Amino acid sequence: MRAADLISCLPVKQIKGTLPNEIMDIAVDSRSVQPDCVFICIKGYTVDGHDFVEQAIANGARIIISEKNLEIDFERVALVIVNDTTRAVGLLASKFYQYPSKSLSMIGITGTNGKTSVSGILQSMLQGLQVKSALTGTIGFNLNGVLYDSANTTSDALSTQQMIHRAKVEGCETMIMEVSSHGLVLGRLAGVEFDIAIFTNLTHDHLDFHGTMEQYGQAKSLLFSQLGQDLEQSKHAILNIDDPWSNRLKEITSFPVWTYSIKQPAHFEGLDIQLHADCTQFNLKSPEGTFPVRMNLLGEFNVYNALAAVAALYTKGIPLDSILKELEKIPPVKGRMEKLESELPISIFIDYAHTPDAIEKAISSVLAFKKKRLIFLVGTGGNRDRSKRPIMAEKASVADYVILTTDDPRNEPYDSILSDLEKGMKHDQYACIGDREEAVKHAISIAEPGDMIIFAGKGHEDYQIIGNTKYPHSDGDIALAAGKLKFQDSTSRT
Repeated sequence: MRAADLISCLPVKQIKGTLPNEIMDIAVDSRSVQPDCVFICIKGYTVDGHDFVEQAIANGARIIISEKNLEIDFERVALVIVNDTTRAVGLLASKFYQYPSKSLSMIGITGTNGKTSVSGILQSMLQGLQVKSALTGTIGFNLNGVLYDSANTTSDALSTQQMIHRAKVEGCETMIMEVSSHGLVLGRLAGVEFDIAIFTNLTHDHLDFHGTMEQYGQAKSLLFSQLGQDLEQSKHAILNIDDPWSNRLKEITSFPVWTYSIKQPAHFEGLDIQLHADCTQFNLKSPEGTFPVRMNLLGEFNVYNALAAVAALYTKGIPLDSILKELEKIPPVKGRMEKLESELPISIFIDYAHTPDAIEKAISSVLAFKKKRLIFLVGTGGNRDRSKRPIMAEKASVADYVILTTDDPRNEPYDSILSDLEKGMKHDQYACIGDREEAVKHAISIAEPGDMIIFAGKGHEDYQIIGNTKYPHSDGDIALAAGKLKFQDSTSRT
């Protein structure tokens, strides 16, 4: 791209030196700079891109985007000074990749819980309908069924535009994005043109970042306000009307609003819900009538997730009977109330629940078919929102036996995390074990045939962050290995 054309998208700037004719790439990491590249200096939480300008120039950068004046060789490199490089990334990346989201049907999903499940359900159904799609979120970047890693639920603005561009090049028709409140506030969605915005719920989380629930809700609302005001475009808002925040969101967008619910009248309602150990059944009341549904997803909360996905595909014009056929076939979302298949005489579930609401819903989803004890392992992260910890333990107290542990302790001592959790316990049938691997093994060691265990907090994740380092960790692998050792005599006899 011509350098002058690219830089023209920055409305306020000061240019020092002479711009090159052509620019071949954009980078925010000096290590990934290629010849004839633009390097944007981003101030992160731990590093500042301004400190790596010399390395970027050595690797071939021809333009530096900075928030301050820099002493560099203007014969070799041009300097463009802006007020906010973080905002500049979205403008530059969108322009460089020619606004790729305009070429795709873009679905954004926001809410405290359910984003990953709704996005996974949507992509599974689209695959069944032979619609090429991409998905980005907590689990990673899934491009037509191939999974790639991503650093955050909502990636930085450059990575986001790169992924959308790649989806376009690979022939995708639809791209599904989990949209976090952090991503919205920090401008990571700059330049993304959404067609469908989905709201799942708003419950206690991330108050260390947002401060109050009001500010947290306002952050989520940005997705709906950013749908814009051009009513010639076909855009839709899909809201969980059982959550009070939906009433606020209805006022924010000018586009058609579709609602879903299990408690009150809505466009899509889940009625007569029956929870089973291997499936969930309900009647779907829709604009086209009422239909029976049997799906492999477990729990009442997954009825909400399914309704959101059904509504999204319906607004895209896909026939309802085709949508429901695919819904009945899709497998559970990895790490979301996922039942581990084994020959063990106990039932083991892996879930990502790490908020009070998600814990409550995870437990309620299995109570209907609990035979003996429910053992619940709950962990929370270090150096994050401490106010939710005792509430999480309080919700976990519904279980017969609770194990309080950590998920990613980071740089916070085990005792600090556990003491906060312990304040919320409502009975004395619990253990405090900071080391998560040992906590998982303890859950297996006390389990008896017929018991049920839910490991909450890590879900699909295969690592644990201790200090600043990621270490391999899988709740499922540890639990199954420990279970085989404990029950090997009984399983071999059967």
